[in-house]
Amino acid sequence: MTSNDTLQLATFAGGCFWCMVKPFDELPGIVSVVSGYTGGHTENPTYEEVGSETTGHREAVQIVYDPELFPYERLLDIYWQLIDPTDDGGQFMDRGHSYAPAVFVQNEEQRKQAELSKERLKASKRFKAPIVTPILPAAPFYPAEAEHQQYYRTHPLDYKLYQKGSGRDDFTALHWNSREDKKRLRGRLTELQYEVTQNKGDEPAYQNAYWDHFEEGLYTDVISGDPLFSSADKFDSGTGWPSFTGPVEEGMIRREADYSGGQVRTVLRSRLSGAYLGYLTFDGPEPAKQHYHIYSAALQFVPKAELEDRGLGRYLGLFFTS
Repeated sequence: MTSNDTLQLATFAGGCFWCMVKPFDELPGIVSVVSGYTGGHTENPTYEEVGSETTGHREAVQIVYDPELFPYERLLDIYWQLIDPTDDGGQFMDRGHSYAPAVFVQNEEQRKQAELSKERLKASKRFKAPIVTPILPAAPFYPAEAEHQQYYRTHPLDYKLYQKGSGRDDFTALHWNSREDKKRLRGRLTELQYEVTQNKGDEPAYQNAYWDHFEEGLYTDVISGDPLFSSADKFDSGTGWPSFTGPVEEGMIRREADYSGGQVRTVLRSRLSGAYLGYLTFDGPEPAKQHYHIYSAALQFVPKAELEDRGLGRYLGLFFTS
C-alpha cells in the first residue's frame, strides 16, 4: 500500500513530452506522470509560448512515485534509455532549448544519485560523444494543457506515428541493444534462456524447471529480477509449462500482437527488460479465464523464505500459510 507520506517527485526533460509518459506510466509505485513545462523564467506558460523559445522552459514530465516500490535509481535507468544524452540542442527531430534534456533534482539525495548514474553512463562507453545532459535544481513545474496529457492514450495513432518518425525507437535499439549488450547477456544466460527471452524460442513441454513446481514464492524475470508472477496465481494447465491466472503487477508485463507462424497471438514480454515470456490465452480458470502461458527459461524462482532478503518483502502478503 502506498502512503502519501512516502511519495516523492521526479522531474525529467527529454524532448517532446508526449514520448516521455508511457515508459514510466503504470509501473509499480508510479502514482502519476504529468506533462508540463519547467526551468524557465515565465509563469504559467502555454504550449505555444514554450515552443517560441522565449520562456526558457523545457518540455518535461513530473512523476509522483513511491521510492519504496520503485526507487529513483530505476527511474534514472529508464530515463537514460529514452534520450540522446549527447545532444543538448534538442532531441531527435525536435530542435531548440525547449526540447533539450535535463534531470531536475528535488533534493541533495536525488542530485547524488543522478550524478552517480550519469557517471556510470559515461564509464560504460556506450556513447562515443560526451554526455552533456545537465543535472539541475528543480524549478516550478507548470502542467501542460489537457490535450497534452496522456497523449499516448488519447491520440494512439498520432503518438505511434510520431514516436516512430522521431527516430527515438531506432536510436534506442542502436545504443541499448548493441552487439556488446547481446554478448554480455549471452554470458549471463544459458543457451536456452537466451534463445527463449531474446528470440521467442520454445522449450520442451514437461521438461522444464517450473511446469510442476508449486512451492510458495515469486517468479521473477531471469534478466532483470523484476517480480512477475506468484505461486498463489499458478495453476496446472496440463500444457507442460508454467501457467498463471495473472501477474503480480500488471504494469510489469507488456502485451504485443504477434502475427508470425500464420496465427494471431498475444505475446507477453517483461516490460523493463523486454524479455519474451510466453503468450496469453483465455482458456484459464473462471471468472477471468486468463491463462498466462510462460516459459520456465524466462523465469527465476525466489522462495517465500528469501523474499525479504531479496528486497521483495512487500509481496509476503500474497501468501497466507505460515
